[in-house]
Amino acid sequence: MSTQTPVAAQPVPDRRPPRSPARLAAARLPGARGVLTGVAAVGATVLLVGALPWLSGRDVALSVLRAREADRDPDPATLAAVREQLDLPADPVSGTLRWADGLLRGDLGASWVSGRPVAETLLPAFGVSLTVAGTAALVTLVLAVLLALPALRRAAEGRTEEGRLAGVLAGALAALPEFVLAVLFVVVVAIGLGWAPTSGFSGPAHLVLPVLALALPAAGLLGRVLGASVRSTAGEAWVRTWRAAGARRRVLAAEVGRRALTSVVPLVLLLLVGNLGAAAVVEAVFDIPGLGGISLQAALAQDVPVVQAAVALLVGLGLLVGGGGVLLHRLLVGPALSGAGLTPEASPPAPRAGRWAVGVAAVLAAVVVAGLLRDPAAQDPARRLAPPSWAAPLGADPLGRDVLARFGHGALLSVGLALALSAVVLAVGLLVGLRAHRARAGLADVLNALPAVVVGIVVASVAGPGLGSAVLAVCLVAWIPLAVHARALAAEARASGFYVAAQTAGAGRWYLLRAHLLPLVAPPVTRHALTRLPAVALALAGLSFLGIGAGPESPEWGRTLADTAVYLERAPWVGAPAVGLVLLGVVASLVRTEG
Repeated sequence: MSTQTPVAAQPVPDRRPPRSPARLAAARLPGARGVLTGVAAVGATVLLVGALPWLSGRDVALSVLRAREADRDPDPATLAAVREQLDLPADPVSGTLRWADGLLRGDLGASWVSGRPVAETLLPAFGVSLTVAGTAALVTLVLAVLLALPALRRAAEGRTEEGRLAGVLAGALAALPEFVLAVLFVVVVAIGLGWAPTSGFSGPAHLVLPVLALALPAAGLLGRVLGASVRSTAGEAWVRTWRAAGARRRVLAAEVGRRALTSVVPLVLLLLVGNLGAAAVVEAVFDIPGLGGISLQAALAQDVPVVQAAVALLVGLGLLVGGGGVLLHRLLVGPALSGAGLTPEASPPAPRAGRWAVGVAAVLAAVVVAGLLRDPAAQDPARRLAPPSWAAPLGADPLGRDVLARFGHGALLSVGLALALSAVVLAVGLLVGLRAHRARAGLADVLNALPAVVVGIVVASVAGPGLGSAVLAVCLVAWIPLAVHARALAAEARASGFYVAAQTAGAGRWYLLRAHLLPLVAPPVTRHALTRLPAVALALAGLSFLGIGAGPESPEWGRTLADTAVYLERAPWVGAPAVGLVLLGVVASLVRTEG
């Protein structure tokens, strides 16, 4: 707790450099900067998508012909006819300007593959995906609140320690791969038990399984972040004051919950847009005619008008939701956000692994080492899908390869890359979040609207498919939730009394950052990054599942699950990588931040 006392109000010296006329004009017009940011974001992303054929170096006519008629011979005359029919632009800039001109007239263009107006295909699909993602976001919030209730009860009783059971459950849920859940739901619940439809989208019954596949992992992640926010709030001075004054536990729990929710409200709203990206994989499993599947197919076929319209819709929604999150955050905090009325306290700075975390990590490491001692490429058709035995302790896969060997070698790729990427995106998220001097929708909200799948396709089109492209795609999007979290926490820190007092006394920018912002923002965002460690591994796995990441022979966990998911019902041992991801989530959830 800070012991600084506010000094008498004095003019705060302005050390900022002079602003340009454009920035001064934007400052005079409320909302002008946000509008300019939105227009620039939509224009830049649409131009990037429009440049996809030039960046990829592939013949657009050939891609379109393959999408239309896969078996047709691509002779020069046929390709020339396709080019003439499409009226392809000479360069991406002119093509994007042509598309933008049509957009201003309410025309989204026509698909290069089907020839149908883009609006007729995309808008209904957008409605379907928005329904699935919105319902999943609501279910996620409800489940996350239930997971955080034990922490809220302990906070009302004056205890701030972390509950182990709720944390382990949340960590395990956060590490569940959406596509594995989707496949299991189809095989077990829909086909085996007949409790739900297997595919399509024509009513509420078709929502249940896709929504659960999206909501369960997201609820685990959000539950961990919300629980950490509750524990941090419980240590603030006003809570001790209320408890000493005799406030009832129910009242205290309600106020702690409301205060804790303010820091994660932007993350809750980001789930709505983030689920649109994650839904691409789930939509593929359930054959849902949503925006994710259509965007994926259009990007693979280089159907630029469809992808441009989809990206414009997603970016616009991302800015709208990001702005809504900022506004709701301000409304929940109230006048304290601008009146030096907050008293946030520094969280314990260094995460520390407890006995249980070390124990689970040791078990996982032992299995990985045992797998590394075996050959992951050796095939034996005679033991195809063989159950676990002394010769193959984790059984064999559909090609007769040792599951234990592939599990161990795949861990080096999946877990090793996830650890490295988590460190990188944590640094980027803190940098971007702390540089945001005001909590407003910006670059992070724009990029959050771009599904990792679409980003992966763009990267793969330029650099070629492979694990490197998947790593780059994940890097481009995984820092966003951390930056949004850091942005919200930094806004609250700047509204605290001790920060305003230090600023009034003439403290420099670097001193304020080192002494006040980092101690308050870095620990919770670091915990958030630890919680997202399995999510980073899942993002790599999801791209590999769609064929954008690791190659078919790679033992990377996502690629392995993609190749064996259809065999989970009769040979559950092939799902060992999913168990590894869950154990990784459990280890992350057991890492504590005790002083």
